[in-house]
Amino acid sequence: MIKQLVGKKLKSTRLRNDMTIQDLADRSKVSSNMISRIERGLTVPSVEILMKLANAFGMSINYFVEEAEKGSTVVLTRKGQGEPIFFFEDKHQITSLTQGIRDPNFAVFYDTLEEGCSSGEGGMVHTGEEFALVLEGRLEFNVNNEHHVLGQGDSLIFKASIPHTWKNVHDGKTVVMWVVSPAPNLAQ
Repeated sequence: MIKQLVGKKLKSTRLRNDMTIQDLADRSKVSSNMISRIERGLTVPSVEILMKLANAFGMSINYFVEEAEKGSTVVLTRKGQGEPIFFFEDKHQITSLTQGIRDPNFAVFYDTLEEGCSSGEGGMVHTGEEFALVLEGRLEFNVNNEHHVLGQGDSLIFKASIPHTWKNVHDGKTVVMWVVSPAPNLAQ
């Protein structure tokens, strides 16, 4: 659990600072391979490595360690302050609102989709349930070959084991709030 928490914290901090893994490696003098392994939750960094990474951001080592120690039971996320966890070709940006919660049973995300962005041709299938609430724009869903177009304020909930796809059909960005249960493992 500590490996995943430190890794998530490092990745979100790096992304917030608009840095690539190589940028951070150059600045911290820690290998890009080691940074990647830490971010994916595959290793716990030594104190020396953690100090180098913290210094690269102008922070104390406590910034990473305190988060790993507590794994909070309460997470407050102010507007615009969620943790970025996924970017795809500047068309699809997911921000977590539940990062840092201890042993989550669900996850909440904001998803900003550029015009025409979609989940792809093949239907997605996984365990659990999904809830989508369109905050702005329009999103077309195909769930088990049933088409639904959601506008601002519309929502949809479905068993994620049913084949499903989505596409932004708005003439601009569409913003969706997702609630996914069980919470996916975001350590990559």
